[in-house]
Amino acid sequence: MTDEPKDTEAREAEAPDAAEEKPKRRRRSRAKSSGEAAEAKAETAPKRPRRTRAKAKAEEPEASEPEAEEAEAEAENADAEAPKPTPRRRAGAETPATPAHVRAQARYVRTSARKARLVCDHIRGKSVEEARAILEFAPRSAARDWSKLLESAVANAEHNHELVGDELKITDAHADEGPTLKRYRPRAMGRATRIRKRTAHLSITLTPKETA
Repeated sequence: MTDEPKDTEAREAEAPDAAEEKPKRRRRSRAKSSGEAAEAKAETAPKRPRRTRAKAKAEEPEASEPEAEEAEAEAENADAEAPKPTPRRRAGAETPATPAHVRAQARYVRTSARKARLVCDHIRGKSVEEARAILEFAPRSAARDWSKLLESAVANAEHNHELVGDELKITDAHADEGPTLKRYRPRAMGRATRIRKRTAHLSITLTPKETA
């Protein structure tokens, strides 16, 4: 017989007594230890004196007189080069006088724009008296429409702008194409041929002879 069981029993009996004798160590949290270390460093570290703005300005080296003069000159040049804002006009302020442009327009005239252009090319740049004479003796039918439009523009200048009709000049006269009317005409073997009835928009502009 061996003494192994007796040895194990003796060890088990001694184990609880040893556990009771050793006190348990408490672990400190990392946060508490780091906070305490920071407080200790703050207490031991020397305190730096606070610098106020007045002290900082006093400590800064003063610029020499020529440098200060150069800085002022540069600032003045920058102000002079900067674009000045345009002044706003008041509601009651007078606007500068501009040459009067009197315009008249006739729309949906029953003639083609090409035929109307052949007539207006003769009166463009002429005075009112010369244009009246040209239109009176022009052989084309579009001359009647241009004559009526010229008289309408002269009336606008006299009544709306207080100008003299005989002292005006035609600066611009042009004809634009208008909508085309579609009509049909019967032809041989039951066919139908389209007829295009074209229209034009006539416009004329008058100005005084002095400004033209």
